[in-house]
Amino acid sequence: MEKPAETNTPIHDSLARRWSPRAFSERPVEREKLLSVLEAARWAPSSRNEQPWAYLLAAREDIANFDALLGVLVDSNRVWAQKAPILILTVAHTRWQKEGTPNRVGIYDLGQATTNLVVQATSLGLSTHQMGGFNVEAARARFHVPEGWEPVTVVALGYSADPETLPEALRGREIEKRRRKPLEEFVFSGTWGIPSPLLESNGNK
Repeated sequence: MEKPAETNTPIHDSLARRWSPRAFSERPVEREKLLSVLEAARWAPSSRNEQPWAYLLAAREDIANFDALLGVLVDSNRVWAQKAPILILTVAHTRWQKEGTPNRVGIYDLGQATTNLVVQATSLGLSTHQMGGFNVEAARARFHVPEGWEPVTVVALGYSADPETLPEALRGREIEKRRRKPLEEFVFSGTWGIPSPLLESNGNK
């Protein structure tokens, strides 16, 4: 299923085609594709080149590991994520390696790496769905996440499936139209809340 973004200005095809399905096929992700999306994350920019990210992978064939990660999700995510062939716990290092002081951009840099991962996945015909709905402390305990590292999201990775494979309550959300705020609502100049004059009045959506 495709749901390309209806943009006002052309953007990269992989960005336009990226969206977050809940219907996943149980088809395994090829090893070379998995390595490719992880390599894309590896080459993300980061402050001081700290690369303050880590990923804990759980493939469906690794039953104990997969069930452990699936088990920390909230019920509303677990009901569909159980079909995904791979789940990924994303973790940010929240302290600078040398000083040990707080790194306030560690989570931001993890986000940049994960965006690389997601866009690369889209370019390879894979789908992703990022989730904040999980028990952070349970994930920390189950996977022995060390102090100074913060579990941030869980990503489902795989091939999308027909929305009809979802529970009825989720099907409508799967096919609903994608929406975004217009640029004028978040691109400002001079004063907070004042749309930048650099924006054209072209009905941005």
